[in-house]
Amino acid sequence: QVQLVESGGGLVQAGGSLRISCAASGRTFSSYAMGWFRQAPGKEREFVAAISGGGSSTYTADSVKGRFTISRDNAKNMVYLQMNSLKADDTAVYYCAAGQWALIRTNPNYWGQGTQVAVSS
Repeated sequence: QVQLVESGGGLVQAGGSLRISCAASGRTFSSYAMGWFRQAPGKEREFVAAISGGGSSTYTADSVKGRFTISRDNAKNMVYLQMNSLKADDTAVYYCAAGQWALIRTNPNYWGQGTQVAVSS
């Protein structure tokens, strides 16, 4: 069982930066791939970025490529999403997820409760 708690969301101006974090419980954190997803009002939840258990592989959605970077610190059981050049369209609730690398983009096993990111234009 893995418990995930996101933090760091807030209000930021367009063009600004924000880093959100996800703290994971459990002693097997490094065995899980981690992902970030987001859900904007009235829209379906969408995949944003993923990182493998050891951190050597990452995958980023085309919509945020070049602006968002996922990283992890296995010693601290933390995963991060650095978001730069934010746009109003990035406004959403951001969720942290954990699962198998092959399925992290489509079917994670565990979800956090989400953190709100609002970008003002």
